[in-house]
Amino acid sequence: MPSEGRCWETLQALRSSDKGRLCYHRDWLLRGEDVLEECISVPKLSSYSGWVVDHVLPHKQENQSPSETSSSSRSAPALDQPSLIPTSSVRSLAFSPASPETPDGTKGKHESQHTESMVLQSSRGIKVEGCIRMYELVHRMKGTEGLRQWQEEQERKVRALSEMASEQLKRFDERKELKHHKEFQDLREVMERSSREALGQQEKLKAEHRHRAKILNLKLREAEQQRLRQAEQERLRREEGQGRLRSLYALQEEVLQLRQQLDASDRHRDLLKLDLSAFLTRGNQLCGLISGIIRAASENGFPSAEDQAVAERALQEMRDLLSDLQQEIARACEEKRRRDEEEAQAKRQGSLLQQGPEVHKASPAPSQGPAGKQNEDLQVKVQDSTMQWYQQLQEASGQCVLAFEGLTSSKDSQAKKIKMDLQKAATIPVSQISTIAGSKLKEIFDKIHSLLSGKPVQSGGRSVSVTLSPQGLDFVQYKLAEKFVKQGEEEVASHHEAAFPIAVVASGIWELHPRVGDLILAHLHKKCPYSVPFYPAFREGMALEDYQRMLGYQVKDSKVEQQDNFLKRMSGMIRLYAAIIQLRWPYGSRQESHPHGLNHGWRWLAQILNMEPLSDVTATLLFDFLEVCGNALMKQYQAQFWKMVLLIKEDYFPRIEAITSSGQMGSFIRLKQFLEKCLQRKEIPVPKGFLTSSFWRS
Repeated sequence: MPSEGRCWETLQALRSSDKGRLCYHRDWLLRGEDVLEECISVPKLSSYSGWVVDHVLPHKQENQSPSETSSSSRSAPALDQPSLIPTSSVRSLAFSPASPETPDGTKGKHESQHTESMVLQSSRGIKVEGCIRMYELVHRMKGTEGLRQWQEEQERKVRALSEMASEQLKRFDERKELKHHKEFQDLREVMERSSREALGQQEKLKAEHRHRAKILNLKLREAEQQRLRQAEQERLRREEGQGRLRSLYALQEEVLQLRQQLDASDRHRDLLKLDLSAFLTRGNQLCGLISGIIRAASENGFPSAEDQAVAERALQEMRDLLSDLQQEIARACEEKRRRDEEEAQAKRQGSLLQQGPEVHKASPAPSQGPAGKQNEDLQVKVQDSTMQWYQQLQEASGQCVLAFEGLTSSKDSQAKKIKMDLQKAATIPVSQISTIAGSKLKEIFDKIHSLLSGKPVQSGGRSVSVTLSPQGLDFVQYKLAEKFVKQGEEEVASHHEAAFPIAVVASGIWELHPRVGDLILAHLHKKCPYSVPFYPAFREGMALEDYQRMLGYQVKDSKVEQQDNFLKRMSGMIRLYAAIIQLRWPYGSRQESHPHGLNHGWRWLAQILNMEPLSDVTATLLFDFLEVCGNALMKQYQAQFWKMVLLIKEDYFPRIEAITSSGQMGSFIRLKQFLEKCLQRKEIPVPKGFLTSSFWRS
């Protein structure tokens, strides 16, 4: 059919057109569905088709030949088809693009002519070609406008980004400058603070230097003063030593004279048939003792006060020995005279037997002492029952020490810390006891009772309990009893009034915890054997220092303490013991009796009066005991107590006075005046510092 031929011609013309020779990309589908829509939709002439006919077609017709014009006119009827565009626009559709070949080439000219003929054969092809050209122009114009708008938009964005970057750069520079400024300020403040601290440290060092210089100056002055004092003490010691040495020589001379008197008395041995070897032997021992003291003093430099005291006691013993010897000789002479009289009387009676008188036998009179009283010897040793009680207490104390030996000998730091905490918790409250108010005393008692009961107590900012160690209770009980006795040895010895508050707490603890009371007695008997009463005997082979320790003396570096200090400590412990036996804890139970009451005080007083007195010791302890406990014993035993006081005055005073030297009469005179005043007033005064009801209300 003719129409089919024209379609192929149209396709051929389109293939030969500029659009037909374009290269299309295979990924055109990715551009969107609008491309496919344009291909599927029915081609339509654009409203710009008239513009194409008016501008493109006239320019094309001018360049065509007349033959071509005629042929086109001839073919116009054949191509006449219905169209939506005006007649004038048809002319424009006959335009065809020039061939790419040059106009001089025949082949290009032929193809151009052939193409023009093919294009002019179909009005639809012309329309399509015009639409394509119009579409390209519009698309190009739109693309150009869009590109221009895009460029303007990009330029605007670039300017905005540039301005924003510039502002950010300014802000960054400002923050950086601010940071640098702050760092500079901080550095300057640190430097200023360091400078101030350095100045302060420098001032502090200067002050410390001045303080240390002042302390060093004080220490130098103190050292110089100490040196002067030591030099003065050394001079005084030498003077005292030289005086003691001269005194020892005088004592030795007197002892030797007394020894000669003993030798002079030896002439009575054969006459009176007496054995005086014991007196002579003891005299030789005393002379040897004084000679040994002088020899040791010469080797050590100068004799001590203890050496002088021992020599004085030896001299006194020598005097007593000579006096006893003279009394023995006097008694022997009296006995010889009596026997002579009896023999003479027997002879007279024998001569009168023949006269028948009744024979009268004279009975010998009892031996009389120098004062006309019967000479009865007192005990030197303690009673067996008392000695057994003393040994039982010491054994119980030794067993208690063995019970906590593992705690004291442990090398573990934790065990050592527990031991130290327990010791502080037990001893510090006892050290705080003094003549304070009763409420404070009750707090101390409750703290000690809680510790012994296994409850935790505060000590040194930490909670302490005997349950921290299996051996804690034994350790605390032993240390607590030891501290009570030590308080009597030190605090009560210096301040007699402190005996009563310490004793009332000890009595209350004793009542609630009897084992603590037994340990208190064991410590008291060990440090002060006269509280038993017990006079330790010197055993053969025993060192002198050990014997002095048994007597209660403190021996350090082979030096025995002064007699005054010894009596002061014994006095403090006896006063504490006398206060304990008469006091009870006021907040305790009154149903049971006192665990160690006044009956033990009466026993102690009776036993010490049944024992031979000791020079300077017995008088001191009797005075302290009666001053503290005499009022309570007077109220308890009444007439029996006054009989005891009369016995002391009439029988015991002469015994004490007989063994006391002239330099040791102070304690004896004090006891004598005290009892004489009490007998005159018929009352023992209440001791100073006794706890009254007002004390517990405070």
